[in-house]
Amino acid sequence: MGRLTAAIAMIVIVVVAIPARASAVEVTAVDLIDDGERYDGMTVSVVGELIDDYGNRRDGFTWTQLNQDPYVADPIVEGGPPVGGNIGIGVRIPSELLDGADPPGRYRQTGPVVSLTGIWRYHDPDRQGESFLDVEALDLVRPGQALSEATDWWAIAGGLLLVLAAAAMLLLHRRAGRRH
Repeated sequence: MGRLTAAIAMIVIVVVAIPARASAVEVTAVDLIDDGERYDGMTVSVVGELIDDYGNRRDGFTWTQLNQDPYVADPIVEGGPPVGGNIGIGVRIPSELLDGADPPGRYRQTGPVVSLTGIWRYHDPDRQGESFLDVEALDLVRPGQALSEATDWWAIAGGLLLVLAAAAMLLLHRRAGRRH
């Protein structure tokens, strides 16, 4: 019975998702944040990185955050400049669309970059006024990856020099105090 249910779910997703992608308006997270009411109830597509946490619910949906700031394409630890703040929207995704997905982005880990298509819900009264993208289709743009920070040996050497200078000054101060 489990396989039959999964097969029916996949057929429904394909039947609903393919037409949804074709009629979707491409938007940015900023469009949805700044002018959310304009897009209320519309089918939209937005690209970004899944971050923070996958909040799996018993109703078959997963809640997470889609981030669309400059760090998605150019993380600071890989040499990207520290520009702007985080820009993101809440998303509700059918859990089966995330099966096998890379972990969401967080410190030292980029999440999968995806194109999400779904209905924009602006201050949805059924969700206590929450604004979010009710996802119908997910396309992987780039898988997540672990990030590593190289050790900044110049910063360590500078810190050690400062500690040695402070120790030398303290020693000189104590010696000068003993003479007087």
